[in-house]
Amino acid sequence: MPGSPPVSEGLPPDVREPVWLAGPPTPFLPPRRRSSRLGPLLVVLAVVLVAWVGVRVLAPGLLRSGPPPGLEEQHLPLGEPPLGHPTDGPYSFMQTQADGVTPVTYSPCRPIHYVVRPDGQPPEGDALLATALARISDASGLRFVADGATQEAPGKDRAAYQPQRYGNRWAPVLIAWSTPAETPELAGDVAGSAGSASVVSGGRSFYVTGEVVLDGPSIAQLMADGSNGQAVAEGIVTHELAHLVGLGHVDDPGELMNPTATLSQTYLANGDLAGLARVGTGPCAPHL
Repeated sequence: MPGSPPVSEGLPPDVREPVWLAGPPTPFLPPRRRSSRLGPLLVVLAVVLVAWVGVRVLAPGLLRSGPPPGLEEQHLPLGEPPLGHPTDGPYSFMQTQADGVTPVTYSPCRPIHYVVRPDGQPPEGDALLATALARISDASGLRFVADGATQEAPGKDRAAYQPQRYGNRWAPVLIAWSTPAETPELAGDVAGSAGSASVVSGGRSFYVTGEVVLDGPSIAQLMADGSNGQAVAEGIVTHELAHLVGLGHVDDPGELMNPTATLSQTYLANGDLAGLARVGTGPCAPHL
């Protein structure tokens, strides 16, 4: 069976209202830094951005209120993975259902709205995000909708329902450019972190919002170095967005979801694509 999904928390036995569940964080150990005898660009890639992700999990807690159910929900998925997509290769999930196998997913029958906090965004950061979002959408069939800029700061205690800020709907996914000073988990060799929060309804978990935090100065330095820096930066953001929609890490350097960046692996590989096809074909959620 492809991948080895992490064991998820069991679902409460009799859920009468949605409950936050935090998916278990994927183990992450920053690798040793490489020798400074590498060339200038390789030193930047190996020392500044050796590890490209810290898994981010939003805070658990009881959800007392939420938006009206079914906003923008359609009867059928808005898209689907491409025909002939890979079906094998290593992949894992950030969180699974009670069976320990089926992934928690966003509803494919409604768009995933997102906002961007642009503070500290590197030059051409918009194009970087557009490229990575298109890769994830093409591989999974999930559809993203940009809702513009926000001043909301990132944080693990972010509320999923913020009607005063975003209206009577689930809060859009937050993509925030940040720094290690603001977001300590970006310290050292970590270039970004991402994850989503789920609610339980009808005995099944669904993602309803999430957060992606990117180290603006480090990614800007990468992109300014030319050569393969642009491709690696695109790989970093794609990796984070794959976490957002539900993929975990894999112990395979040939996959983009390996926790350590390499100069040669900057695109989604077979296992990544197989996993994204699975998280993109979850059930609709008209009740949320």
